Amino acid sequence: MMRIGQGYDVHQFDDTRPLVLAGVTIPDHAGLGGHSDADVVSHAIADALLGAAGLGDIGALFPASDEWKNASSLKILLEVGRTLRSEGWEISNVDSTVIAESPKLAPFRDRMIDNISEALSVDRARISIKATTTDGLGFTGRGQGMAAVAVALVTSA
Repeated sequence: MMRIGQGYDVHQFDDTRPLVLAGVTIPDHAGLGGHSDADVVSHAIADALLGAAGLGDIGALFPASDEWKNASSLKILLEVGRTLRSEGWEISNVDSTVIAESPKLAPFRDRMIDNISEALSVDRARISIKATTTDGLGFTGRGQGMAAVAVALVTSA
């Protein structure tokens, strides 16, 4: 059986925190506010995978508790991957798009893909991360925050 899931995450900018995307700290840019490290890429991917497997969402499995305060979202993805495998699912592929006016993510893309593939224990060829802008429109266009979307395909093992 094959199942598809989609995920979406958004956070506002917070200059007091580092910007972390797919486990990579991006220098010289405001971070994102949130309970964990506010990694929109990892959060969108986690929700896409959980949705595809019919296992709820990131908020239900990783609540805003002390255990997850400032936690690395790669740790969350590691747990999501383990949970999927224990429920009999294999990750076929993940595709994610970051939506922001800045920063440029091309120099960090390979490390981002490596981090996600390692956290999920899947070949890096199964992971895609892209970026786009909104040409100045909406909250991302005004530089108020950042969003990410993701889709995932899982198959029964």
